[in-house]
Amino acid sequence: MTENQPMVSICCITYNQASYIRDALEGFLKQKTDFAYEVLIHDDASTDGTAEIIREYATRYPDRILPILQTQNQYALGRTSVSGLYNFPRVRGRYVAMCEGDDYWTDAEKLQMQVDYMEAHPDCSLCFHSARVEVQGRAVTEQLMRPYRSDRRITSEEIIDKTSGYPTASLLFRSEMIARLPDFYMNAPIADIPLQLLAAARGWAYYMDRPMCVYRLGGAASWTTLMKQGNYEEKQRQYAQAMERMYRGFDEESGGRFHAAAEHAIRRLTYLTKVNTKQYAIVLAPENREFYRELTLRTRFFIRLETGAPWLYGWLLKLWNGSR
Repeated sequence: MTENQPMVSICCITYNQASYIRDALEGFLKQKTDFAYEVLIHDDASTDGTAEIIREYATRYPDRILPILQTQNQYALGRTSVSGLYNFPRVRGRYVAMCEGDDYWTDAEKLQMQVDYMEAHPDCSLCFHSARVEVQGRAVTEQLMRPYRSDRRITSEEIIDKTSGYPTASLLFRSEMIARLPDFYMNAPIADIPLQLLAAARGWAYYMDRPMCVYRLGGAASWTTLMKQGNYEEKQRQYAQAMERMYRGFDEESGGRFHAAAEHAIRRLTYLTKVNTKQYAIVLAPENREFYRELTLRTRFFIRLETGAPWLYGWLLKLWNGSR
């Protein structure tokens, strides 16, 4: 590395996140490190003032915050892999850290801890950690996104075929991993899982059981919220098909080394879309008991309540909505 080259390139994408983007930017700027880092931020033609806030920070920190502020929405043009097209080609760091504009980092030692571990373990391909969940609006959910219960190594197969998601804002990986992005990444409907698959193909991961970021759930412009607009069941069906193509593309790209894990991950993801769309005959079918047991206790409780006592579930739902 040269003297002026950053150790880490933080990649952030935003769209209509004016209410949140300051938290993300402040989380980047408060990092205490013994190395330089850059913030590569891409705004996809926001209409709510997000770009103006980014421009303000870029003026204050011109050597650290490097924005692309689109005037035409790229996602609407079919360019769904915004990071792959606009942020990753600008990366100069040895490592890449991810954080979307509605999430934010809460621990000033996050980057230093992750980089120190990766530097000490050159065969580790991915480092990530837990997150606190911050709900926008009203929802019943877990308070922590905590895929494992202690610091530990994660095998390639576990990364591919995991029972719980990894917080996107926790991911740190070597920039050489994105030097060439295969079709399964560029065509994927989401960005975090294909990144994890790329890492799995290169080796093992390390998980830090420390909540060093916040995952915001239910923001107005979030992917999850937008997915629920319109024909949600059809969107879930299309999503499952797209993700199946992604896993199959990964399987081919990796030479079939993780075929069993990829196929099992497809089955789980398809099952979860049935949970999301309340197709409970499938959800509760004996052949799916393995996946049912992986659901949180809270989720299983509400499924049983809705199927066993729909009148009580409906009454409680009305009560909940009425108190909003």
